Amino acid sequence: MMKGMKHIIIVIVIMGFMLLWPCPSSAEKTVINVGVVLDLSETVGKIGLSCINMSLSDFYDAHPHYNTRMLLHVRDSQTDVVTAASAELMKKEKVEAIMGPVTSMQASFVVNLGDKAHVPIISFTATSPSLTSLGSSYFFRIAQNDSTQVHAISDIIQSFGWRQAVPIYIDNDYGRAIIPFLTNSLQQANIRVPYLAVIPPSATADHIEEELYKLMTMETRVFVVHMVRNPGSTLFAIADRIGMMKQGYVWIVTNGMANTLASLDASDIQVMQGVLGVKTYVPKTKRVVDFQARWKRRFLQDNPAMVDASINVFGLWAYDASTALASAVERANNNNNSKPGFRNTTNNASRNFSEIDNIGVSQRGEELRDALSDTRFSGLAGQFGLVNGELEAATFQIINVNGNGEKVIGFWTPQKRLTRNLSSLIKSSTTDLNNNHDNVLGAMIWPGDSYSVPKGWEIPTNGKKLRIGVPVSSRPQFVKVENDGETNTTKVTGFSIDVFEAVVQALPYALPYQFIPFAKPNGESAGTYDDLIMQVYFGVFDAVVADTTIIANRSKYVDFTLPYTESGVSMVVPVKDKSKKGAWVFLKPLTWDLWMTTGCSFVFFGFVVWVLEHRINKDFRGPPSHQIGTSLWFSFSTMVFAHREKVVSNTARFVVIIWVFVVLILTQSYTANLSSLLTVEQLRPTVTNVNDLIKYRTPVGYHTGSFVRGILLNLGFKDFQLITYNSTAQCDDLLSRGSQNGGIAAAFDEIPYIRILLGTYCSKYTMVDPTFKTDGFGFVFPKSSPLVGDVSRAILKVTEDPRMKEIENAWFEKRSSCQQEDASVSSSNSLGLDSFWGLFLIAALASTSALLIFAVTFLYDHRHQWWFINNDYSTWTTRIRILLRIFDQRDPRSQRFRRGGTDSVKEQDKDNYDQSSSTIGRHHHHHHDHSLDAASTYTEYSFSFQGSPCEDSNSDNSNVEQNNLHSQPSQQEN
Repeated sequence: MMKGMKHIIIVIVIMGFMLLWPCPSSAEKTVINVGVVLDLSETVGKIGLSCINMSLSDFYDAHPHYNTRMLLHVRDSQTDVVTAASAELMKKEKVEAIMGPVTSMQASFVVNLGDKAHVPIISFTATSPSLTSLGSSYFFRIAQNDSTQVHAISDIIQSFGWRQAVPIYIDNDYGRAIIPFLTNSLQQANIRVPYLAVIPPSATADHIEEELYKLMTMETRVFVVHMVRNPGSTLFAIADRIGMMKQGYVWIVTNGMANTLASLDASDIQVMQGVLGVKTYVPKTKRVVDFQARWKRRFLQDNPAMVDASINVFGLWAYDASTALASAVERANNNNNSKPGFRNTTNNASRNFSEIDNIGVSQRGEELRDALSDTRFSGLAGQFGLVNGELEAATFQIINVNGNGEKVIGFWTPQKRLTRNLSSLIKSSTTDLNNNHDNVLGAMIWPGDSYSVPKGWEIPTNGKKLRIGVPVSSRPQFVKVENDGETNTTKVTGFSIDVFEAVVQALPYALPYQFIPFAKPNGESAGTYDDLIMQVYFGVFDAVVADTTIIANRSKYVDFTLPYTESGVSMVVPVKDKSKKGAWVFLKPLTWDLWMTTGCSFVFFGFVVWVLEHRINKDFRGPPSHQIGTSLWFSFSTMVFAHREKVVSNTARFVVIIWVFVVLILTQSYTANLSSLLTVEQLRPTVTNVNDLIKYRTPVGYHTGSFVRGILLNLGFKDFQLITYNSTAQCDDLLSRGSQNGGIAAAFDEIPYIRILLGTYCSKYTMVDPTFKTDGFGFVFPKSSPLVGDVSRAILKVTEDPRMKEIENAWFEKRSSCQQEDASVSSSNSLGLDSFWGLFLIAALASTSALLIFAVTFLYDHRHQWWFINNDYSTWTTRIRILLRIFDQRDPRSQRFRRGGTDSVKEQDKDNYDQSSSTIGRHHHHHHDHSLDAASTYTEYSFSFQGSPCEDSNSDNSNVEQNNLHSQPSQQEN
């Protein structure tokens, strides 16, 4: 208890001692002189000064123990910034930092001055990117650089699919400095900047109106306004009066106006309905809301006449800038090396120095600069931190002027770009912005109280027609220019012209235009198609309507619509008449390899049938010449099914069935192909292979000025091989003469032109491969022209409509006497072995199988006569001879030989056959020596075909041979 009381008494004594200790008075604080240069005639200057005072008051109330106090020396800059800043503040008041000035031009001078005097310059309103290029380490921009918002602007335009935009800016350092960054960002997004509208700072209402009228005569309807409140509000009032705030227009303001939108009058807000803006995002925290309420009360006390004033982001930046400077001053003062005052750097002996040089150098400038660079805290406008003397890139709000104020429709961040709300940034990834505004921005209204998205361009309202260049073409089917000398008018017709006129009618709006021939004063063509297209690139023509082929090299300079007709490059060659077929035309239906295979097959088939029928069919017996003739006759007679010989064997009948099927297929194919050669196909190309033209250096032709020349050179053609022609008639003349008579062997051209040639001379030429693919014919417009999309969609409508067929028939009507010119041309009309090898394979397998079956059966039936012979005294030659003798004999078991009066003879043959078999069987068991003699005896017989026209003589000879064969072993034994 007593111990606790002692502790309490000690605490009370200490607190009493602290209360009685003399506190340092404000007079003992270190005073730091700080200059404030603001244009107090402007609202932003008054708001800034009010926020600076409140910031210092709040800061020192929160840090009463700090040893420094900032003493503000306020100067109204008006137009004499040099006197206010240099003479008044630095020289007389010895300020160690300057806050302000308001404009970028004023800041540019003060920055140079502060850099020399080592006095930090802190600006919360100068946003021009040009200040960064000064490279001063004593300049601190407590505001966002204007260049940080250009990507947000280009993303907005890209998300709506607009292809062009016109910046409108004030012609001073603030306005000019952002233009390089803005145009570069737009071009990276493939957005064209056709014009820059410049408004002088001292421009009158008439001057602004004149510039706006100039914009009305252009097709672009997307404008980016980079101005401050004044003259920005004046520009929109004039735009509303002359009709540029109606439906179809798009206005986007930078944060120069968007950040001060709340301070505009109600009348100014009313004329800006539907305007989009990029505004610096400030989180609506409780601290910000409380400060806005306190500031409103304080500001009305100081400026009772400005009832409608409201704080903006510049005021919040002024508040944070003052807090940062007060904190830096305290830390710089605590540095032992820090010294107050200025050091004179001029030579007193010399009096030739300027007033600026007489200011000297702040001795505490470097410490204050370093302390300010390292300052970090949570400010009203967000996290405060400087990178290279500037605030870090932050988030922007996308606002839409609607009603009495603004509506937030989205946000933009450097990491995620456009997004509808910040909460989705955690989950979503970077979104594809191309024409994707519905997914990244909320609902909005447009000028004219419209809810439909403007297309971003319109046909000029000054009555100016679209200047369309047309070639003085040598192909009148596509473009034909006719000059009427009496009326001094030009008439342009053709397939391409009719298609374009149909496309214009399909557009959802009127498109006034006029055709201008690309010609010299004498009416001749002024150049090639490439030259004509480049006129669009140079701005001479607004478009080109012709038979212009879409190729990659041309698309580098202009934009093409979708093709309105197919195209490609192919080769056209003369054809020769085959009506005189020649004496040997009957050999053409089949190739030589098929002829040889068929002949060999006939011989092989005859041999197979002879083998199968020789022993059992008398039609296949007789002298050798008779048997050979019969076999070949039987084989070839199957072509006409006129053979008189009958087949007995079932295997032979099977082979004949297969062969008849083969012959049927061959004869029908031969007949069909021969008929085709004689009646249907009459023309044949003289050249079918482009490589032959290259190899033999044969002259070829192409149309004058055509890109086909480049294709031919890439293929390997030489310059001396290439001959140009200017018309279809000239091409016909060159092809007719041929390469041997100063003409050409082939012409290379685009397929639509080749079809015109074939339609005129269809019986003389034909189109052959190869075909080189191109994208077809399209209309030409300048790069990023908004007309390209609408015209392309209209082309799709026209090509899908029957009207397109009518236009084609009107200009390319086919003649009834012409053959189909695009029919494929075959290099050969003869049938080859590759078409029938399967058929021959089946026949060969069937015939071979029949031979094998016969051989196996024959060997098995006569195994006792050729196998059971003493192997020591017999050879394979002997056995083969025995088999051949047996094969040459008639088969007594055949039903064919049992007919009529030959039964007794056949019975006798059978007995002799059995006896011979028995004798040979017994002979196999004789002694070794006797077997050797018998084998020698067998070899004495020679083999020959035996036969006679009559069956009886054949039978007698057979009996004699059988008896001799039977009696020889006995004689050997005796």
